[in-house]
Amino acid sequence: MVHKESPMMTSARAIIECMKIEAIEKVFCVPGESYLPVMDAILNEHSMKLVSARHEGGASFMAEGYAKATGKPGVVMATRGVGGSNLAIGVHTAYQDSTPLVVFLGQVHSSFRGREGFQEIDLAHFFSSITKWTVEIDNPVRIPELVQRAFRIAQTGRPGPVVISLPEDLLTKEATMEFQNPTVRPCPAPSGKEIKLVEAYMQKAERPLIIAGGGVKIAGAEDTLVQFAEKYDMPVMAAFRRQDVFPNNHRLYAGHLGLGTGKSIVQTVKEADFILSVGTRLSEITTQDYTIFNKGQTLIHMDINVETLGKVYAPDVGIVADAKEGLKALLTLSAVPNWKNWTTKRREIYQSSLSLSVHNNSNQRIIALLQEHLPNDSILTNDAGNFAGWLHKYYQFNYKKTYIGPTSGAMGYGLPAALGAKLAHPKRTVVSLSGDGGFLMTMQELETAVRYNIPVISIVFNNCMYGTIRMHQEMRYPFKTIGTDLGKVPFADMAVQLGAMGFYVKNPDEFEQALLGALECQEPALIEIESDAEQISVSSTIQQIRQRAAD
Repeated sequence: MVHKESPMMTSARAIIECMKIEAIEKVFCVPGESYLPVMDAILNEHSMKLVSARHEGGASFMAEGYAKATGKPGVVMATRGVGGSNLAIGVHTAYQDSTPLVVFLGQVHSSFRGREGFQEIDLAHFFSSITKWTVEIDNPVRIPELVQRAFRIAQTGRPGPVVISLPEDLLTKEATMEFQNPTVRPCPAPSGKEIKLVEAYMQKAERPLIIAGGGVKIAGAEDTLVQFAEKYDMPVMAAFRRQDVFPNNHRLYAGHLGLGTGKSIVQTVKEADFILSVGTRLSEITTQDYTIFNKGQTLIHMDINVETLGKVYAPDVGIVADAKEGLKALLTLSAVPNWKNWTTKRREIYQSSLSLSVHNNSNQRIIALLQEHLPNDSILTNDAGNFAGWLHKYYQFNYKKTYIGPTSGAMGYGLPAALGAKLAHPKRTVVSLSGDGGFLMTMQELETAVRYNIPVISIVFNNCMYGTIRMHQEMRYPFKTIGTDLGKVPFADMAVQLGAMGFYVKNPDEFEQALLGALECQEPALIEIESDAEQISVSSTIQQIRQRAAD
């Protein structure tokens, strides 16, 4: 159905009209001369704000974090081959994380295409393997059609990124534009036949388990998941970096399937005889290198994307459905729970995994202080790195939509994603956690936080190394260190020079005082924690890894 027809307008203005129809309020970018008309059109649109970052990678992470926090598409812009190349890391993250992201890239003048013009690359070809769709627009009349199609593709089915290439001469051309209605996200439900099949398998179950992923969050199905789990008394595990999909303090929560997950938690999956997988692609990390399922298990896999079903594991029942609609339909099952001992045992095993370890005392106390002092609705983001092991193991995500992390494992993600989340929810406390290696990759975005007065708290665990790589290096080549040691960077001092608050701490007591100060100041703040390089992970020291290798 036609939304409206407008008088003659430029292609640049038509792009903004498409974004208005989709209720886009924030656009992230690094400016480029190839798309200046689009930036100028945003200036004249009072419902929209442009956020100019210091690096395209940071801008793409901001847009991706904003999309995760709002459930709406993130929008990021950059120029030609150089800008597009820089923001590719955010596109890859959105692709692996199923995040709706629309990328506008300026392109060389149409008459220069194919001549290897200044900063020219074939953007559609460059991004084809990490996007849902790529397109280069060469006709102004087709702007509404193709841009609105891009927003629809980004949001429907399994969400993901799309890339739109805009030749710079296109943007000033005028045409009469015809716009369509905004995207309405389809929400398919299971068929009656599928529900009966699930019921038949479930009635035979003795050790059932739910593995819940990002599709539950995208569908807003967290409360429905709790309702389903409680009705059938089934334990729930969170897929990799989806811990807030189910309240961690609930009696049915059985743990998180991530990096370094303890053997006792993994055993829950191995012992289960009936697995309901909802809204997760069963990735390498979630499945612990594709090792935790066995032939004796029944697998019910429900996902909104048909291509996800059977991609790795052929399900006994594969259901193409929106997570919320699917779980609502399964609430009609007549199965009677008879596995109380199983449910209780798996919860006890999870709780025992939270017990204090002498080696992890300092970092565990820091996580406990975050738990104690942060408001219940605080949003936490994290970078890639071993420091995240303490967060994933000990922090209890007891409220929905309080965690944003990259399943892609992208370094540099934490701070810019936090900026996107804070812009989405300005009244909520937003905290990013990073290691020194990842943080320095996007630390420049702290200046963006200062410039736009975005009061996030950045926590940096500084052990002067690429810790995760060093751990694997020690496991494979003990005593042979190369490339993983880093120099000492004065993060707290640099934060002050950039106009933010800066705190340097050496122990949990000092961290507590810094955290309280950062929470009170209501401006961008950084807390640098001097971390023990020897304590390389939650479970091991460097010396212990070397000793195991020697044995």
